[in-house]
Amino acid sequence: MKHGAKTIALTIGDPNGIGPEIAVKAAVAMRNSEDLRVILIGDEHIIRHYGGLCAPDVLFQSFTGQPSSDGSILLHPVAALPSNRFRPGQVDADAGRATVAYVDAAIGLIRSGQAHAIVGCPHSETAVNAAGIPFSGYPGLIARLTHTPEERVFMMLIGGGLRILHATLHERIHHALARLTPELIEQAGLACATTLRQLGVANPRIGIFGINPHAGENGLFGDDDDRITTPAVQRLRAAGLSVEGPIGADIILGRKDIDGFVAIYHDQGHIPVKLLAGREASALSVGAGVLFSSVGHGSAFDIAGQNKADPAAVLRTLRLIGNVPAQPAAASAA
Repeated sequence: MKHGAKTIALTIGDPNGIGPEIAVKAAVAMRNSEDLRVILIGDEHIIRHYGGLCAPDVLFQSFTGQPSSDGSILLHPVAALPSNRFRPGQVDADAGRATVAYVDAAIGLIRSGQAHAIVGCPHSETAVNAAGIPFSGYPGLIARLTHTPEERVFMMLIGGGLRILHATLHERIHHALARLTPELIEQAGLACATTLRQLGVANPRIGIFGINPHAGENGLFGDDDDRITTPAVQRLRAAGLSVEGPIGADIILGRKDIDGFVAIYHDQGHIPVKLLAGREASALSVGAGVLFSSVGHGSAFDIAGQNKADPAAVLRTLRLIGNVPAQPAAASAA
């Protein structure tokens, strides 16, 4: 491994899902990387269980701040799930609580300068909420753990040749639409532009989806776009950004001259990316000053613990985030 290789903290996600399995498989696949160093974050007994199942000839050792010199896999132990609650395939509140503990520990490595970025394996929103922790996806969790206002942290889904940032995410559609303001769309557009630059697009061109079909078609289908998205686009242009919209998502998604898009709600962005990228999509959480990405698929409890899960999405996400410069620290909320 070259001196100065980027260190990625890879959290195992829901320990009862496929997360630990694909994390171990990905770490094994990346152990000879010249540019990336992977540290597994999770319960040691779970990581070693999957090491024995998926990579019995590979050594695992605790991370001490130094790179591995013998090809072994580094792990940062987090004692979060008792061994009697480790039950692959079962949705469990204790596993949900552990999922959050792993991410918190990974952020600790970022703060101490021992890791540059975090990749999170699949979580279960049901399990985390069952633990009494309000949770609707990694962006909100990252916001709370970094003391960043949640309305400043967004998800950008990447895959199938598309980069789509979501102004709202996992919430009731009625509630999502009620939260929309020109300020929220403007913040989403700014976050989209910043992220595209980090991904290597020097002068990004951004497309803003309309709220209503045909972006309202001059009031024929409602005035929401006239009140909300149009003023946001005007502000973004005034800030010097190249922005198109609001335009109906079905029309603007076909434009090849657009570098990234801002979707208004979950399905506008998730459907096209997952249709084109399948389970290989990556999800960047942006705006919190912590470089964090997760995979674009779920915990697959039906095959958990069976050594059937494919780590392709994790590997793609590791390589994606490994090419993104670390984000500047965000200002903490009081």
